[in-house]
Amino acid sequence: MIERRPPALHIGALTAPLPIIQGGMGVGVSLSGLAAAVANEGGIGVIATAGIGMIEPDLFKNFLAANTRALRKEIRRARELSTGILGVNIMVALSNFGELVKTALDEEIDIIFSGAGLPLDLPRYRRGGDRTKMVPIVSSGRAARIVAKRWMERYDYPPDAVVVEGPRAGGHLGFKPEHIGDPAYAMERLLAEVLAEMEPFEAKAGRAIPVVAGGGIYTGADMHRILQLGAAGVQMATRFVTTQECDASAGFKDAYIRATPADLVIIQSRVGMPGRAIRNRFLEDVAAGKQMPFTCPYHCIVTCDYVNSPYCIALALINAQRGRMQHGFAFAGENAHRATEILSVKDLVATLLDEYRAAAA
Repeated sequence: MIERRPPALHIGALTAPLPIIQGGMGVGVSLSGLAAAVANEGGIGVIATAGIGMIEPDLFKNFLAANTRALRKEIRRARELSTGILGVNIMVALSNFGELVKTALDEEIDIIFSGAGLPLDLPRYRRGGDRTKMVPIVSSGRAARIVAKRWMERYDYPPDAVVVEGPRAGGHLGFKPEHIGDPAYAMERLLAEVLAEMEPFEAKAGRAIPVVAGGGIYTGADMHRILQLGAAGVQMATRFVTTQECDASAGFKDAYIRATPADLVIIQSRVGMPGRAIRNRFLEDVAAGKQMPFTCPYHCIVTCDYVNSPYCIALALINAQRGRMQHGFAFAGENAHRATEILSVKDLVATLLDEYRAAAA
């Protein structure tokens, strides 16, 4: 019997036997627990830096120091739990973007993934001898070209890989609301665009620039289909939420288990981008115009309209992560309603591989 396994994902000198990048889920959903568990199964585990300081007691008094300290702790804890490949996700829109990048480099993280805006100047933080790979997250071929061109011309540094994230993903989306359901923006088209745009940069760099696809990829069959289209790997986030190792609370995970297809809604986030979330009473109250009293603890997202916002999205997401869903909401991908149980990352990966083998056959 021929063993049908997905091919390994190569990013420079790094090799992930399982070509899955666990998507970074901010405000405490993917920290060291989940990232280490995925890395232990051969994938790439990712710690999300957005709101990471929520685990520190002085977050609201000393925002910058609390977030930097928390990131160091999480990277070091993940290293204690795993010898696999670990990355961090640092949103361009974070007001402490630069400090987080420097901290990740100091801790010698394997990969920095960066999106929620174009990470045009990410390579400028590199120092001599840094081994950390740098990977932009984009939502179009044009964006991939702009980033790669800037990195090559200004820093003589081509992207180590590129993640293209489609409109079926969870959280903040890099699309206009009217494009989210438009077939013209389907992952298949976006992937083809990015693959084509990277070809000349690969020629200039003299090496491969692997393209990883994310957004709506939920099963091993999905992974097989996307890899057949030319992707070097896949990014998956939503399916890892309902695992034992996910760092969110049981209440947060239960929101996924209870969700129906109709509960997955597009909201207009106060940070200036649409986002996909699970509808609940909190979001219904916001939609009804009910004001949610709050004080802005720190202008954490550069694009946030915190003056006119009826609620603080950071506090809402912290509440959700801790299971206080009446005071917050959960971001989720389009397939969140398909979750039916909580299982270990190990068992989930085994299921994904079974699904992949069935599709390959």
